[in-house]
Amino acid sequence: MSKIISCEFNIDTACVEVKYADGSMISIDCTRVENEIARNMYEASELDWLVYNAPVDYVNLLLNGDIREYLRNTTDYHPLDT
Repeated sequence: MSKIISCEFNIDTACVEVKYADGSMISIDCTRVENEIARNMYEASELDWLVYNAPVDYVNLLLNGDIREYLRNTTDYHPLDT
């Protein structure tokens, strides 16, 4: 794929819409991504933050296959002891 020229979250569809310099476009369903990737509410929250604040980073992490590693390194999850 070529260079990203536009990337933004569409709150009406819950999708990140990406336009490339070659004229191609993709739409990523963020709800589906969250359901497939997030293992807990902390990872879901991190994905939400990325979508709203850094959609280009979100898309790059998804398309390059690094999103699980990113979540593993950025979220701090400690289950309650019972």
